[in-house]
Amino acid sequence: MRMLLQNGASTIDLIDEGDGKPIVLLPSAGRDSLDFDVVAAGLVAQGCRVLRPQPRGALGSAGPMTGITLHDLADDVAAVIRHADGGPAVVGGHAFGNWVARMTAADHPSLVRGVVLIAAAAKSIPAELSAGVTACGDPATPRAERLLLLQKLFFAPGHDPAAWLEGWHPAARTCQRAASAATAQSEWWGAGRAPILDLQAVMDPFKPEQKRHELRDELGDRVQVEVIEDASHALIPEQPDAVVTAMANWIAGL
Repeated sequence: MRMLLQNGASTIDLIDEGDGKPIVLLPSAGRDSLDFDVVAAGLVAQGCRVLRPQPRGALGSAGPMTGITLHDLADDVAAVIRHADGGPAVVGGHAFGNWVARMTAADHPSLVRGVVLIAAAAKSIPAELSAGVTACGDPATPRAERLLLLQKLFFAPGHDPAAWLEGWHPAARTCQRAASAATAQSEWWGAGRAPILDLQAVMDPFKPEQKRHELRDELGDRVQVEVIEDASHALIPEQPDAVVTAMANWIAGL
């Protein structure tokens, strides 16, 4: 089912599928939640209800795009969970989406029973990685350059990055970058007190091996780390079945 959900000045383009306890899936920077098609279908088959809001500026979602923080984006997620009327929910975020997932857990602890970080970056990353993501999603960047960047930043060797030439929303990325800059990392980093699954890709340049356990070292036993082989920062299109299995197994233990 697809619908438009109102949250104050925001309109949220929401895909709502399945039955059972809710899982909210949030896409990476500048992308839409259609990236989760295969993962969502797998989780629905596991007996979950999967909610996929589009971020502001992507597809049918709209709302204030300037003068906002990650708290405002988290409020949109909270509205989605309240719509489900079956919370609290597990909130999973891919790459940038995990920032919003953690912010939601910090701001709305009664609505979030667990947070899944899907290919989350390390606490600090080189500036050139962030710049590369922007170029990947810019239609003005030559196609050949975009493919090279997608392969370098998002896809493991042997995985075709061409599908990710589409699905970018520059307006959403600009909004997200501004909201992030206006929010201190300390406000969302710890995800409140929620249990966390830190789902990593073994070849992710945004989370090198030496940073593999930095979150668990900081937050302790409420963080579970799981590493998926043969994947990089894109992870979801590369190993959707492994993502579903890891999430379903962890959620079953909450």
